[in-house]
Amino acid sequence: MTPKLPHVLTTRRPWILAPLFWALGGCSRPSPPTQPIARGATVLALGDSLTHGTGAPAESSYPAVLAQLTGWNIVNAGVPGDTSAQALERVGGLLSQHRPALVLLCIGGNDLLRRGDEAALREHLQRLCEVVRASGAQLLLIAVPRPTLSARFTGSLTDHPVYGEIAERLSLPLHRQGWSEVLANDALRSDAIHANAAGYEAFARGLLATLRTTGLWVG
Repeated sequence: MTPKLPHVLTTRRPWILAPLFWALGGCSRPSPPTQPIARGATVLALGDSLTHGTGAPAESSYPAVLAQLTGWNIVNAGVPGDTSAQALERVGGLLSQHRPALVLLCIGGNDLLRRGDEAALREHLQRLCEVVRASGAQLLLIAVPRPTLSARFTGSLTDHPVYGEIAERLSLPLHRQGWSEVLANDALRSDAIHANAAGYEAFARGLLATLRTTGLWVG
């Protein structure tokens, strides 16, 4: 499949913004205070097919739904098949081009499905986070499930621990169990590893709750 170029999603819904404070639950170190992202701000959703919206129409992808819910202009930079190494190769150009106020980083699923080196995944994820923060953008890390043999039989998924480790080490806000809950539900999947339209909407609404809790969005 030929990757589509990133596109910007807009909405005209008004929202009232106010500051909130947040501490990262379950981590030994508190995350630094975040700043609310204003309506109309540019947000970069960086990832693979789950960000792209594979399995549903483009307007049903999670970035598209989230744009409608928040009033943000969201650049969907999800490329099906991308690994953490490939995301690292293109993040600099995306940051320079779009200058986002916030980056939603969801990458690593293909590394895990292909049984890539987990040490390399950890290194790439940390480097991605560092590059984003060095650009001046705020960052929300999104965990992806750990593929296991037991998950295939039990129908339950849990996040790979590397995401929690990176979030704690770098004091980052983390969206936990979002994809794990969606992809464990047959009614929310289009295939074994992708959501359907209802699944992407459920994910976006769960992500919105995390954004509100962290103080990145108020509405």
